Amino acid sequence: MTQRLADTFASARGAGRAALVTFITAGDPTPAATPAILDALVEGGADIIELGMPFTDPMADGPAIQAADLRSLAAGTTTADILSIARAFRERHPDVPLVLMGYANPMVRRGADWFAAAARDAGIDGVICVDIPPEEDESLGPALRDAGIALVRLATPTTDAARLPTVLNGADGFLYYVSVAGITGKQQAAQDTIEAAVGRLKAATDLPVAVGFGVRTPDQAAAIARVADGVVVGSAIVEQIAEHGADAPGPVRDYVQTLAAAIRAAAKETA
Repeated sequence: MTQRLADTFASARGAGRAALVTFITAGDPTPAATPAILDALVEGGADIIELGMPFTDPMADGPAIQAADLRSLAAGTTTADILSIARAFRERHPDVPLVLMGYANPMVRRGADWFAAAARDAGIDGVICVDIPPEEDESLGPALRDAGIALVRLATPTTDAARLPTVLNGADGFLYYVSVAGITGKQQAAQDTIEAAVGRLKAATDLPVAVGFGVRTPDQAAAIARVADGVVVGSAIVEQIAEHGADAPGPVRDYVQTLAAAIRAAAKETA
């Protein structure tokens, strides 16, 4: 399953551009509405999709994703719903990587082996678990690797040279660089600091480096695309869903198209 991630980054690299990674919360505004929003992401040009698992205490997320989690939980979204959504997505989109992103409790409460097998059977390619540090890899990492699922690790502005090898040990799929030391949302790091950080990370790993947190506009996406292997956009898409509800697929597709076009244009400028 990790091969889909590798193939997608390789394809984008072959086209001389970064991959566009998009995020939504599963079950927002309802489980029934999520499939059409996922399809809209693909239609808009998303290369990889992160599907958030709603959680009651999303400590790394800002107001937009916190609200999305609450809407999803209020709609009754369960882990079974998320896996069903993922399984149906895989049938519709056999080549688009799907990464589950969330927190430890929903992932390990029934056991890491159970979760890894269920994710594998649903066609999941990777998992980002925000609150299991790499020092506690044994609580989830081995089960995911045995199931052929990439454990995508997070690096931040405070990940120094001494700790980076620990973060990279056991990481797969791509390295997600969280460009600000804080929560998701409107804050974005200065471009020169992003460039310096990406250069440092790429010198330490062969994994693709994707940059997220605070990316909202096509211009921001294009600037990051000139230096990173991937650009992650989440809160701005979630805000479209908050505004439009079940009618979000059209606006989401249109917004994602602007991001994808900017990233393609950035590749042409670089070339």
